[in-house]
Amino acid sequence: MPANLIAKPEVKGFYECRTGSIQYVVSDPATKRCVIIDPVLDFDEKSGATATEQADLILDYVTGNDLTVDWILDTHPHADHFSAAAYLKGKTGAPIAIGAEIRQVQCLWKKIYNWPELAADGSQWDHLFADGERFSVGSVEAYVIHSPGHTLASVTYVIGDAAFVHDTIFMPDSGTARADFPGGDARQLWRSINAILALPDETRVFTGHDYRPDGREARWESTVGEEKRCNAHVVGLTEDDFAQLRQARDKSLPMPKLILHALQVNICGGRLPEPESNGARYLKFPLNALLGAAWN
Repeated sequence: MPANLIAKPEVKGFYECRTGSIQYVVSDPATKRCVIIDPVLDFDEKSGATATEQADLILDYVTGNDLTVDWILDTHPHADHFSAAAYLKGKTGAPIAIGAEIRQVQCLWKKIYNWPELAADGSQWDHLFADGERFSVGSVEAYVIHSPGHTLASVTYVIGDAAFVHDTIFMPDSGTARADFPGGDARQLWRSINAILALPDETRVFTGHDYRPDGREARWESTVGEEKRCNAHVVGLTEDDFAQLRQARDKSLPMPKLILHALQVNICGGRLPEPESNGARYLKFPLNALLGAAWN
């Protein structure tokens, strides 16, 4: 289809300031069908409290705009926040989905958590998207690009003229995502970035995080053309350059403070642990399992 005939879905971003995350509702104005991408379940690690404030904002928007939710999608198993996919499925009845390589991530973290009873088959989701698989949002055509590097299971959802890349490419002044989590790989990330940048220059790019460098206002929309011209970790670099840059930068970064909390929820489709005999739910995480301790 010629670029000027590609459908332009309506995109509403919801910025979650505590983790710098952006959640999306992507809708087809013609049919009022929509998908929700990367919703956040509120979690306070100091008290152990969970809440649904962010997800409820999304529900209010869906209801207020008379939208019908077709899918609840995660781009990957997040390391810095809990997914609200399971909660939103309960509220909307819409199926939840993620990339098919989530099974590799489950196998990896099953060992880290010493979690023999975890079903590492992706059955916690209603659907696992294969690389290149097509679907639709109302009358808007969409497809999936497997985008590993940040995680083994990362995917990009291309919906009409919009690409939802989450932790692959950031805004041009912020560069790219880290690649040092278990299963991450800087060279894979470079190849995934270049696959995204092979899309038409006018393709809108929506990232999953913005950390507001130099205190600027939060931003989450660019274009492929802008990223190719201005991205701080892409312009003028080779794969070797990028791998060296990414590896050096990642060594300087502490692990996300919620990674061990969040992964055990997010490799289960956003489901919290089942209540134990006293009615309480418990998270479990290993000591000394990851590099990147931040003592200062």
